[in-house]
Amino acid sequence: MHPDVLVIGAGITGMMAALHLSDGGARVTMVDAGENAGTWANAGSLHVQMQSRFMRLYPDQVPAVEASLPLYKAAAEEWVRLDTLYGPFELVRKGGLMLAEGAEQLRFLEAKAQRETARGLSVELLDRPALDRIAPWLGPQIVGAELCHDEGKLNPLIANARLLAVLGQRGIATLRDRILAISQDKGGITVQGQSASYRADQVIVASAWGAGHMVQGLGVTIPTRAEPLHMNITEAAAVSISHLIQHAERSITLKQLGQGQIVIGGGWPALDRGRSMPPGVLAASFLGNVALAARLVPQIGGLRVIRTWAGMNTTADGGSTIGRLPQAQGVVMALPGDAGYTLGPLVGRMAAQVALGAQPDADMARFAPARFAA
Repeated sequence: MHPDVLVIGAGITGMMAALHLSDGGARVTMVDAGENAGTWANAGSLHVQMQSRFMRLYPDQVPAVEASLPLYKAAAEEWVRLDTLYGPFELVRKGGLMLAEGAEQLRFLEAKAQRETARGLSVELLDRPALDRIAPWLGPQIVGAELCHDEGKLNPLIANARLLAVLGQRGIATLRDRILAISQDKGGITVQGQSASYRADQVIVASAWGAGHMVQGLGVTIPTRAEPLHMNITEAAAVSISHLIQHAERSITLKQLGQGQIVIGGGWPALDRGRSMPPGVLAASFLGNVALAARLVPQIGGLRVIRTWAGMNTTADGGSTIGRLPQAQGVVMALPGDAGYTLGPLVGRMAAQVALGAQPDADMARFAPARFAA
């Protein structure tokens, strides 16, 4: 097998990189281990504003996220474009509400909103009367919120299935193998898998939390880390929630799908059972996550949870990693920063542009893998 480009990782980033490479005339093959892929466990939030959970847990990475806010806004627009071309994905973009339950949380949101406005986001602060006009179902303790007009939500099961079908129509194959190492010589790139060896002119690495280990022998040390997180979905609810819901201090995301089910997530931990098994559900996360959701939106408190699961998020330094490795120019990295499902399609497109020798849609300097060079 000697494709022009081998894409490692068949999640949302890899799928979209492969699609754009195909548009550019490249021969493409994808290879994926089929284990713990965040795309297939995602809850469907389109994040743009800075998440309070991330700011609390990873303060050292906040500057990179803040500097990348224009990329998040552009990524949400990319999802709108994809929905028009290949959807519908049940995409709704009426904004995201980050809720406050007291004066201190409101002050936090006010300061955050000022920083986000400076980076080009469309945000505003709402008091309780303003909230009642757009979200009357909120609990009585909510005193205000930040509304980010750039945010939204979609149904990831539908989006993933439709995009995978498009790749199938293009004849782009996905091989099942776990990649162990990558090397480069004058003739191209050799990729060693557990089951086979592959040759390609170029490789795009879109394997999220596994990427750091995969390229560690190529002159960079990318600190990718798997973060197992918990999610739930309820039966259909009578209440109509059109916004993505978050909290100024507590870990929560809450959104409603087109058929009425409520998806509840937002960063509660799950049990890491190793790379070959999906994360396990923790009872404390299940109970805490749904209890907080019912506190914020009391009308959903009596709903039954019909499924609960866990998936892998990936963290590095807060920023995306896109571009050629300085010591292995045939290897192109395509690693979204925090909120990888939101960023994935845009990061995949930018990585494909690099591989095709085209001009990327954004300034690449901030995302260059060279910042991790040994």
